[in-house]
Amino acid sequence: MLLSLNVKNLALIDKAEVTFGEGLNILTGETGAGKSMLLGSLQLAFGGKLDKSALKDEEQDVYVEAVFQLENEYQTKQLNDLEINPEDGQIILSRKLSHGRWSNKINGESVTVKVLQAVSEILIDIYGQHQQQILLNKHKHLELLDEYAAEELGQEKEALAESYREYVKLKKELEESSMDEEKRKREISFLEFEIKEIKEASLKPGEDEELEKSYRKMSNGRKIMENLYQIHQATGSSESMGAGEQVGIALKTLESAAGIEEELAVYQGQLAEIDALLSDFNRDILQYMDSLEFNEEDFVQTEERLDCINKLKAKYGKTIEDILAYGETKQQELDKLNDYDAYVNTLKENIEQKERELLKISQSISEIRKKKAQELCEKVKQHLEDLNFLNTEFTMEFQDTKVFSANGMDEVQFMIATNLNEPLRPLHTTASGGELSRIMLAIKTVLADNDNIDTLIFDEIDTGISGRTAQKVSEKMALIAKNHQLICITHLPQIAAMADRHYIIEKEVEQDKTITKVRELNEQEEITELARMLGGVTITDTTIQSAREMKQLAKTLAECQE
Repeated sequence: MLLSLNVKNLALIDKAEVTFGEGLNILTGETGAGKSMLLGSLQLAFGGKLDKSALKDEEQDVYVEAVFQLENEYQTKQLNDLEINPEDGQIILSRKLSHGRWSNKINGESVTVKVLQAVSEILIDIYGQHQQQILLNKHKHLELLDEYAAEELGQEKEALAESYREYVKLKKELEESSMDEEKRKREISFLEFEIKEIKEASLKPGEDEELEKSYRKMSNGRKIMENLYQIHQATGSSESMGAGEQVGIALKTLESAAGIEEELAVYQGQLAEIDALLSDFNRDILQYMDSLEFNEEDFVQTEERLDCINKLKAKYGKTIEDILAYGETKQQELDKLNDYDAYVNTLKENIEQKERELLKISQSISEIRKKKAQELCEKVKQHLEDLNFLNTEFTMEFQDTKVFSANGMDEVQFMIATNLNEPLRPLHTTASGGELSRIMLAIKTVLADNDNIDTLIFDEIDTGISGRTAQKVSEKMALIAKNHQLICITHLPQIAAMADRHYIIEKEVEQDKTITKVRELNEQEEITELARMLGGVTITDTTIQSAREMKQLAKTLAECQE
């Protein structure tokens, strides 16, 4: 549902923000007030082009923003497929033109115009003179039919989609398997090399983790041994620079000096204690070194095994499990190439079997579609008669595409003849903008409970109609508005009277500038606006009373539809 539309510096609109609601939202106003520009700004938000003549002030930035609240899971899924994630169920589309360059954003993230246009097809349908997003695209006609036949087609279409995915996979496998004898031999040789390399390694799951743990332990042990050896050498008496040797020399020298000077005897005792302690320390270090377990041969073997595993990881996978899985896959490929003819023949047989399956499902779906198309067209035709399409023929033409797709083998389009004895012609080449809007209204009335798009906009739906036809149009719009948000620009009071929310678009002069403003009317203002639409410039008590009666009648009709 469209929550709000914010526009700045566009045509006569200096700044406007409109908050829309559920049900039927009607916009009215005098000719030239800017009704079409409001619709144009919404199209601009969806990636439409800007006519330079619509710039209000070329020195100022143009800005449009549309805020939508998602109402169903289907829309959310479709947006997720475009990698767009709603925030709190909302989608905010904004475009800004500054210094001749556009910036396009969805929920604050920059996107391309193509993405904006794709999002528009998910969130909104616009029907007017030049905005027939569905009826002008015959490929969309099948979507409308499948919406109507959704209950009957549900399981069949799921089966078709799954079967088609498998079919495409088989076709791709056959295409990729195509090779000449020389290429096959080269491939076999390469696969045999890879498989042999993996098999000869005799890998075991989890082996690398155990080896890395042992390697770390042995590496630490080796480092400790090296450090202790250096300490033993530095404190021992076997080396001329060892502390033990130097203390021994110092002690002998001090003994000689103490024989001459008795007072030095106390220092001789202290140094003797140091010599004894250092000797004990050096002996204890040696014993500790003897107690350590470190096998150089085991260390080298562990290191070499890890090197082998890591090389295989670099080539075939991040883990031993990945490497083994890769080997199994390559073994399967080798088996296929060793018995290549049988493999290709099996593939072709599977494809033929899948084609028979697809044909059967597609034919079943086509039969359902043709039956439901007849129902749909009959119902639409009845609604078209209410909308002043008298003596009108409305059917759906089917063609067999002769090729499989995830959607079956049907190509369809609506056909119409608006006069007696007139040949049926494709709808998109025959009807005018106003006629297309009313035809779409008839279709949407039939599909009211099936449609996944919540917001519909009708512009110029009242072109060339009045009186009873206008009344019927308003009733059908009110009916659709029970399950959808409708936004309609109109100049007919019969349609405006049905509004759940009524907005007026009006021109005002501020500081010698003409600007357009949009505001929602209260109940009394609605009556006044209806009276203006009924009576023109002069509004009398009679037109006011007629407007009040028209609004009351609209409420009564709306209540009867509930």
